[in-house]
Amino acid sequence: MNIFTRFPAIDCPLELHCEPGGKHPAFTVSFTADGAVPFPQVILRAAGTETLFNGDAIHADQGGPAEWTYAVAVPAGTVIGDRIDIQVEGCRRADIGLAQGGDWIKEGRELRLIHPPRPRAEIRATLCDGAEVKLYFGIHKHMHQPYYNTTDRNAWDGEKDQIFGSRGGSYTDYIPIAVQQYIDGGLPHAGLSTSWSGSLIEQLDRCAAEGLCGGRFASWSEALRRLAGAHTELGNPRLAFSAFGFFHPLMPLIPHQDIVRQILWHRDLIQRVFGVAASRVLFPPETAFHVRMIPALVEAGVTAVIYDSIHRARACRDYPYAGLAEGMLPPNAAEQVNPPMDDWLQLRNIWAGSTISPGLLRPEYVGYEDPDGTLHKIIAVPAERYIGNEDARGGFGALQYPDVLGQVYERIVTTGGFDPAHPPFFLLHSDGDNHGGGADSYYRDNTGRLVDWLRQDSRFELTTVEDYLQRFPPDPARVIHIEPGSWAGADNGDPQFMKWFSRYDQPYSPDLNSWAVLTAFQDLVHTLQCCEPDHPQLAAATRLLLTAETSCYWYWTGQQIWDQQVTDAANLAIDLIKPAIEGLVATGRDRAAPTIFAPWVMPENPGGKRWGQGCLRDAPAQGTAHTFVADCSGLKRVELVLRTADGERRLTMQNQGPYPSHTGARVTAHYFTAELPVGVGDVRYYIEAEDRCGNVARGALERIWLA
Repeated sequence: MNIFTRFPAIDCPLELHCEPGGKHPAFTVSFTADGAVPFPQVILRAAGTETLFNGDAIHADQGGPAEWTYAVAVPAGTVIGDRIDIQVEGCRRADIGLAQGGDWIKEGRELRLIHPPRPRAEIRATLCDGAEVKLYFGIHKHMHQPYYNTTDRNAWDGEKDQIFGSRGGSYTDYIPIAVQQYIDGGLPHAGLSTSWSGSLIEQLDRCAAEGLCGGRFASWSEALRRLAGAHTELGNPRLAFSAFGFFHPLMPLIPHQDIVRQILWHRDLIQRVFGVAASRVLFPPETAFHVRMIPALVEAGVTAVIYDSIHRARACRDYPYAGLAEGMLPPNAAEQVNPPMDDWLQLRNIWAGSTISPGLLRPEYVGYEDPDGTLHKIIAVPAERYIGNEDARGGFGALQYPDVLGQVYERIVTTGGFDPAHPPFFLLHSDGDNHGGGADSYYRDNTGRLVDWLRQDSRFELTTVEDYLQRFPPDPARVIHIEPGSWAGADNGDPQFMKWFSRYDQPYSPDLNSWAVLTAFQDLVHTLQCCEPDHPQLAAATRLLLTAETSCYWYWTGQQIWDQQVTDAANLAIDLIKPAIEGLVATGRDRAAPTIFAPWVMPENPGGKRWGQGCLRDAPAQGTAHTFVADCSGLKRVELVLRTADGERRLTMQNQGPYPSHTGARVTAHYFTAELPVGVGDVRYYIEAEDRCGNVARGALERIWLA
């Protein structure tokens, strides 16, 4: 049998006109091959989904030894969206089990779906006590690439070329195209916020300077810089570059001073590259937030922080926990300190694992009380979990904005929960360079349809965070609590950040190894920063440290290339600064306090529930606190200070020795544990550590319920 080598022709429509309901007509995709195709396939991609045709779905016809024709009849309404990417492919091996990547031949085409104009009848807002009920929302797009080698920022290969090159539009003109449509559509407050990691920006600058990715990024920031000067009716940026951590760190699990440094480094870069000031609204990497971050955020000049909305809902008393469908354990009772809500809503026509409360979808002040009793607060802006997830699949076609946002609107109207001074507002956030929410169709066609809808429906308004806060500032006297956690894509974003603690319950965890190495690494660099701030190797060591804090190096646990990254950075930095550290220790000049890693408790809810095999089961009442502590001068004591209704007491934490490293780490922190008392209820606690030079460090004030 003559096996094919190419597809000489592919025949499919260039565009199709859809019915008023959005359904496209039936069509045919046919292609010719210069030989027999053992495994022909046609893949349709639209709105973040894939539809595969193979086997009996493909009709084959042989006209000669080198004249094979294949055809697929695509039924009407098979896919939804504004564009269909059609991929025709075939494997050249008769035994598909032996096929390698190079044995597949693939060709692509694009089909545009033309939707009829929407009815022009305007939908008017409902009045409540004379005020027009309106729901406000914003859009946030996140852009990031890590350094794939912590010790060599110039490392590059074909894989990196493909990763960056495939995101050419996302990293250049997609966002400006969307923002320009807001302007052209006459939406006075519309814009979007976007977070760009420093590691991505630096690598794009390198692509431009060296002509990588075929020169695709020669002037990558030009369109972004141009639109960065556009302003809303109130004079705020239409395109807001969010405050962010330079290297995409998981901020709840790094020290105060590193949070500040990551944000300030990033702010300087945004000004240099885009010619505008970074926003004072922070999008924390991984949408990961913990109230203990607040003092560092305030010090860094951040005025508001974005968080995943479910963690506000779960912090309410009488929260209607949804069980296994929610993907997280029940909230710990110590987190549930906010008043109960009575407007819970189960969203329809999108996936939503739990109910939401429309009354909670608005910016509020959130607070953190430190061990001294001082209250620190900041504005918290919700990113709605479920609607945002659906928007990430490609906007209209995946998410029907009028229907889904309309459900939230109607719930606000029927419960009488509208406050004209603090109307509902939330963000729809997603990666801006992945899947449906990062596709050309999202920024072009979806945005056009979104603008058209908003011009006809006065119940909803797209606005920037800055415009909303200027018009409707939250009440600083009303301070709430938010449970820790991150976005849904990180194993549902649980309060313990377990995505970054993988295999914690096994004899060896690559993630715990990296945290232990990082803690010791932080201690060395912070000691040198404190005692010899002008040391010539400090700048290089600091950059290696901040690079090592990249959350990606924990996210992809189990792959040696990622599990090794933190250790490699630490080992290289030690070569640079070890003599200086040894000199400080030998002469007793160490003035830096020990470094304490954020503690975690196992089981997560002592005396409550824990995970079973496809179920929830009772958790032991005995809980154990865990942490890593490091000090280059050695540790004298590590204590857990426990505050209960009966007063304060100190527990000596047991030193389990250095965490055993499998990555060849030259430094690693000591692993400490302490058994917690049973049945004392609501508890506040912190860790205090003293080194052999008398320097004392205190960790953040934590909370937990011990049943």
